[in-house]
Amino acid sequence: MIRKILLVLLAIFVVMQAIRPKLDNKGGATSNAISQLTSIPEETNQLLRSSCYDCHSNATVYPWYSHVQPVGWWLDDHVNEGKRELNFDEFATYSLRKQYHKLEEIVEQVKEKEMPLNSYTWIHKDADLTDVQRQQLTGWADQLMADMKSKYPLDSLIKK
Repeated sequence: MIRKILLVLLAIFVVMQAIRPKLDNKGGATSNAISQLTSIPEETNQLLRSSCYDCHSNATVYPWYSHVQPVGWWLDDHVNEGKRELNFDEFATYSLRKQYHKLEEIVEQVKEKEMPLNSYTWIHKDADLTDVQRQQLTGWADQLMADMKSKYPLDSLIKK
């Protein structure tokens, strides 16, 4: 009986491998990338690439285990959700108000250690930010918001 159950489970697992998600990787920065709007200091750019871009850009680097189902399905859903929330390679397509709000969210979530996600940093140790790195990222986002406030009317940036 146990052998039959194990064989059925193995057969299900093998069939699952044929149902693969289409991995969403458009291949990197576009003319709409945040780097086209503003200069990003090299250190900050490296932090963004190591801690944010796998889920929040068009340059996702999918690990080998993304090809093993059901992990691939979960990972695909997670990456797509991350890109829907914030995509650094599509940042210029956002309205000024949305850009400003996304920068506010970056500051909040990085300060509160909600980002990068623990489930990501367990495997990607280089993405786990130190307090100094968190300050660097939030300082960069704060500076961008200050620059925006100096260039644009406040009511075009802040939700009422």
